[in-house]
Amino acid sequence: MAKQFIKGNDAIVKGALLAGCECYFGYPITPASEIAHAAAKYFPLLGRVFLQAESEIASIQMVYGASSAGRRVMTASSSPGISLKQEGISYCAGSELPCVIIDISRGGPGLGNIAPEQSDYFQIVKGGGHGAYKLLVLAPASAQEMCDLTMLAFDLAEKYRNPVCILADGYIGQMMEPVEFPEPLTGREYPDWAVLGNKETRQNLINSIYLDPIELENHILKLNGKYERMKKEEVRFEKYKTDDAEIICIGYGVVSRLLKSAIDECRNKGIKAGLLRPITLFPFPEKEIRNFAESCKSYFVSELSLGQMVEDVKLAVNGLKPVHFYGRTGGVVPSVTELYQQIEKIR
Repeated sequence: MAKQFIKGNDAIVKGALLAGCECYFGYPITPASEIAHAAAKYFPLLGRVFLQAESEIASIQMVYGASSAGRRVMTASSSPGISLKQEGISYCAGSELPCVIIDISRGGPGLGNIAPEQSDYFQIVKGGGHGAYKLLVLAPASAQEMCDLTMLAFDLAEKYRNPVCILADGYIGQMMEPVEFPEPLTGREYPDWAVLGNKETRQNLINSIYLDPIELENHILKLNGKYERMKKEEVRFEKYKTDDAEIICIGYGVVSRLLKSAIDECRNKGIKAGLLRPITLFPFPEKEIRNFAESCKSYFVSELSLGQMVEDVKLAVNGLKPVHFYGRTGGVVPSVTELYQQIEKIR
């Protein structure tokens, strides 16, 4: 397919359709509203289901129902809306239901503002709902990855029977870039665990309630086994100029793009900096980050928050080398010069 110049939010919808997504349930909220707008346009054209629910709470329960029937299903929102979906997300994880959840993060807490932020990291990566569960979390840094990682998300959701979240900041959702779309998925069969309303699937049960404590413990251990598999098989990251780097910079989303430019500036000034960009926030590339401790002098972490992902970096480094942090919040995005100056201070 030819390249299209398209917003990141729109690339998500087209990627979902190419991945065979059959149902979209959601409620519009800035800066994620284009996802609902594009889904309302394109899903019916392809004979698929679009429904604007009466609320975020209703939409995640619709996702639960459609996924139970074996459909590929997606919902999208921004930070306050994701907060409202948390109970339903926990239900989906507890019932082992594959689905894709999009969070285009904005400033908070409360209503905050509609500018980009990365303060949803704890809510998404650590599990904002109740109970012991994990989401697979993918963090795109371009409009192309908004398409590609959305398509990957559906495959990973079905592989592990687990919800997958695309966590992107408002900048990545709103920026326009060329996107090359792949060929669509064809020939998918419904999973054998689905409830299809016929006698063949009557014995199937989608459930997250285990009244016996031992049964629930065994279920949680089973879920945890999947999360451990994810840690072994699904870690994804990008390296940039790290071969001889003395300062390892770590950032995701739009911050990783700014860090690349800041690193180029560092290199021009003789400062050996490099970037490790986590693409999966869970599972987190902790081993790859820790391995740099043998050769680097220090780490530099930047986020659009006052410090969330940096905690996972510190856990990975485990005190082997200093970890420096610089964050902006409230929707303020640092400039390349600003990041370069912060890196220069620790050379």
